[in-house]
Amino acid sequence: QVQLVESGGGLVQAGGSLTLSCAASGDIRSINAMGWYRQAPGKQREMVACILRGGSTVYADSVKGRFAGSRDNAKNTVYLQMNSLKPEDTAVYYCVADPKTFFIGDPDFWGQGTLVTVSS
Repeated sequence: QVQLVESGGGLVQAGGSLTLSCAASGDIRSINAMGWYRQAPGKQREMVACILRGGSTVYADSVKGRFAGSRDNAKNTVYLQMNSLKPEDTAVYYCVADPKTFFIGDPDFWGQGTLVTVSS
């Protein structure tokens, strides 16, 4: 069992910043990659960031240069610093984790999601 709990979502103006956090608990040893997915209303779910155990992060093209993922393995916590937010970033953001090194398919473990709304 792995439990993932996101926090930090909310309403922000375009151009603003927001930081998401995700705390993992349970069978932490089963976790390798962690990261973030998002799903906007009427849109397909997409990977935002995959954070490897060593801290290297792979980003979706749509957020490169604006978002920064990080990972604190001692705290079993990952973060997503979102800068220069755009209305198209509005979505439910999900914390994810997987036993694999990288997300090949959908991750095995998902949080409940936190809503980020960016107003124009």
